[in-house]
Amino acid sequence: MIYFIIGKNAEALHSLSNALNQQADTRFIYLWGRQGSGKSHLLEACKQVATKQNLPVSVVDNVHTLDEQAQIALFDHFNQLRAGNGILVTAGNAAPTQMGLRDDLATRLAWGLVYQLHPLTDEEKAQALKTHANERGMKLPDEVVDYCLRYLRRDLPTLMAVLDALDVWSLTEKKPVTVPMLKKLLQLNLEI
Repeated sequence: MIYFIIGKNAEALHSLSNALNQQADTRFIYLWGRQGSGKSHLLEACKQVATKQNLPVSVVDNVHTLDEQAQIALFDHFNQLRAGNGILVTAGNAAPTQMGLRDDLATRLAWGLVYQLHPLTDEEKAQALKTHANERGMKLPDEVVDYCLRYLRRDLPTLMAVLDALDVWSLTEKKPVTVPMLKKLLQLNLEI
């Protein structure tokens, strides 16, 4: 199960949900935002829903990294989906027309719904950490969350990696998660 803290991204999430539930006319959605804004996370959730419900959904992440041949292939795939009834969800690091893509592909990606994903606030990051810890069956004290947000890089991938490493170490040591444990883990830099 993938959880997504909505933050300022409610409209994008609503549109994705409608498209995946086949309750919308729009079948093409493009997400963009800086690293850690949740693009890949949402695309993974779309893949899971599509697989579970056997939907004709194509997902392409990191469109900005596609070479010429891959861009041509995506353009052709877009047109095939448009002629049929497939859904295409794509993501990149900027709006479609601002990434230096082939003009024909950039135009196609901009035909559908385009959403900029906004990063989470610190409060929302705290909620995401607590939700992730809860999914893992981990008791995460508020002071550990506060310490992470105060002293660590505050991008979500880093915070989640620290949380995962802390959980593994806590289970290995058979001790509860505490700020001193976190500090020791950070000093040892155990696979973070």
